[in-house]
Amino acid sequence: MRYILVLLLISSLYGCAQDKRPIMGETEFQREINAEYKDASKSPLKDKDRKNFKTLDFFQFDSSYVVSAELKRTPNSEWFKMKTTTSRLSEERVYGVLLFILKGKRHQLNVYQGKELMKEEEFKDYLFLPFLDDTNGEETYGGGRYIDLRIPDGDSIEIDFNKAYNPYCAYNDKYSCPIVPRENYVSTKIEAGVKAFDKH
Repeated sequence: MRYILVLLLISSLYGCAQDKRPIMGETEFQREINAEYKDASKSPLKDKDRKNFKTLDFFQFDSSYVVSAELKRTPNSEWFKMKTTTSRLSEERVYGVLLFILKGKRHQLNVYQGKELMKEEEFKDYLFLPFLDDTNGEETYGGGRYIDLRIPDGDSIEIDFNKAYNPYCAYNDKYSCPIVPRENYVSTKIEAGVKAFDKH
């Protein structure tokens, strides 16, 4: 379902069927990610954390964090080895630069395309947007967060920071997660999306 499942899942997780408690969440994204994390076959959570899992902690949905960005494609960018939290290197390239205004300030972020992932039919138009901001290490995971995007037909793309989620490493150190490049730092607080996880 999500890019991170394909790229980062390094061992299959099997377990008993999901319980029948209602899935919590105010938005479709919140309900989907909560359902995924409750599901033993998909969840990145450790068994002890999943046992009593009800919901991730989210910022309240804020429409001001849904922005329209100009996509400046970089068709001649070279492939490079993106570092991860393990010795694995992820072969990526900068697909383009996203230019947008958030809370009255101009920002830009690189958006990436994975060499292996683009061979998969389901992910051939997938773009990976990792970012750092001033909430990291406080309200949100210290290593930054990710957003899933798709290649648009034109030169504009919607970024919904309410759909920002944590790398799987935030929940379980057995995963290998791409490290957010320093150039993808947004000099403001992005108070949207998934907050830091309170490990038990």
